[in-house]
Amino acid sequence: MALEHAILVSLAERASTGYDLARRFDKSIGQFWTATHQQVYKVLGRMDANGWVAATVVAQDARPDKKVYDLTDTGRAELQDWLARPAEREATRSDLAVKIRGASYGDPAAVAAEVRRHRADHAGRLEFYLANEKREFPDPSALTGHRLHQWLVLRGGITLERGLIDWYDEVVAALTPSSTPARTSEEDR
Repeated sequence: MALEHAILVSLAERASTGYDLARRFDKSIGQFWTATHQQVYKVLGRMDANGWVAATVVAQDARPDKKVYDLTDTGRAELQDWLARPAEREATRSDLAVKIRGASYGDPAAVAAEVRRHRADHAGRLEFYLANEKREFPDPSALTGHRLHQWLVLRGGITLERGLIDWYDEVVAALTPSSTPARTSEEDR
């Protein structure tokens, strides 16, 4: 996926200024696709040049005029075409996973500390997602259309965060020496 398609989806939901789009990336779309404010503005310019979006200038009192972007028919067609195309398998890359695999060649305690740090970050993100779900989607059974689709993506984020936290707990337990010796069963002997 290109940033253009994430912006097309966002604009399909609601016409926005570049600033509003960048803030939406910070708050919600950024849960699964990140972009800096500069990237959003640069891509909006390219999308405007390609005819995918059009800007309406809105005058403001005591402030510079602002541009509100919306999809054009060409942009809607591009979004529909992109939605119909198969998604590429996403590459999984994790420096942390490589560190865990290589822990025996260095300091497993240092790797465990790094895993704990990642766990704390993901626990914070999970807490944010759960609060967002409670605030924005109090009755998921009543959702339809784009609100249902937004909730489904949020649920995916919640599920991924919970899975990572469980794995981090497993890794920390395995890398942290226990104060009591492990018991072995007859089958292990």
